Amino acid sequence: MPDVLDASPYDALLLLSFGGPEGPDDVVPFLENVTRGRGIPTERLKEVGQHYFLFGGVSPINDQNRALLDALREDFAEHGLDLPVYWGNRNWAPYLTDTLRDLVRDGRRRVLVLATSAYASYSGCRQYRENLADAVAALREEGLEPPAIDKLRHYFNHPGFVEPMTEGVLRSLADLPEELRDGAHLAFTTHSIPTAAADTSGPPEAHGDGGAYVRQHLDVAQVIADAVRERTGVDHPWQLVYQSRSGAPHIPWLEPDICDHLEERHAAGAPAVVMAPIGFVSDHMEVLYDLDTEAEAKAGELGLPVRRSATVGADPRFAAAVRDLVLERAAAERGRPVTPCALGALGPSHHLCPVNCCPARAPRPAAAGADSPYA
Repeated sequence: MPDVLDASPYDALLLLSFGGPEGPDDVVPFLENVTRGRGIPTERLKEVGQHYFLFGGVSPINDQNRALLDALREDFAEHGLDLPVYWGNRNWAPYLTDTLRDLVRDGRRRVLVLATSAYASYSGCRQYRENLADAVAALREEGLEPPAIDKLRHYFNHPGFVEPMTEGVLRSLADLPEELRDGAHLAFTTHSIPTAAADTSGPPEAHGDGGAYVRQHLDVAQVIADAVRERTGVDHPWQLVYQSRSGAPHIPWLEPDICDHLEERHAAGAPAVVMAPIGFVSDHMEVLYDLDTEAEAKAGELGLPVRRSATVGADPRFAAAVRDLVLERAAAERGRPVTPCALGALGPSHHLCPVNCCPARAPRPAAAGADSPYA
């Protein structure tokens, strides 16, 4: 096809991420950004930030985003896709509003957004869209006309996202002692969220127990477990488990927690566990602390051998998947027929978030959706 690498009508891609501190002095201001409006005292934020201080006050997420930026730019250049890639964060520099201002000053008029969250949920999708709306409003107050913004679909089941995680699980299994390998359990981990938020995740027709959030993770876990069985001949037992809970104890969140799960597997006689963080794009702080520090310490107490498989990060296959998603969305916007890539039983996600998709408790404007006030 002559326009196979045609990204029009888009003239830029924005990598939108969470952000993280890059030194000890950044930790509390960063957490103040994350928790703004909740009235959490500074002393409490210092306590919450202890896991950052264990790593010198530096979250790895910004360096991981820089690596992903390089991978995307390299992939686009190698394949002749002329699309500049920008980067903005929700909670730390480079801030989203500043990056959107750069896009305006560079003359960009229609922008695609890649969020570093692969699944449907309020915190993983709509909150990003709310931050985009806030940035648009801020620029308009300055007298600037922001570009039109669209968000790439959820990519949790794109082959370029799933395949690197599958290989990570296979490598972790191979790293176990041979006598433990075939009996190892697979613990697919993701961020715990309140059950009420999970139940309303995704479009309204997907709402229900666990909503789209749980359904999508279970689908990816099944795809990976099936692929591991096909490549090794071993059917490993597996379960979706959760980590990184941060809410008040009286509010129900998704369970079981990974540390509780390790205790259960040990009590049941599992010889080993591979922890596969399928809910995360990169090895950022919640992976390094909640799995590599807390969960591994728990496994050490139990005498349970564990391995932790890698996230996708800046894997070239993920960069190629982003290119595919960009071209898919661009072709659809031009009215061309597209066949989206997706593994598993759920099929490709929607291009445009529908009304009441992952609703907030208190409604706020959100960009890049059917209910967006911004065309």
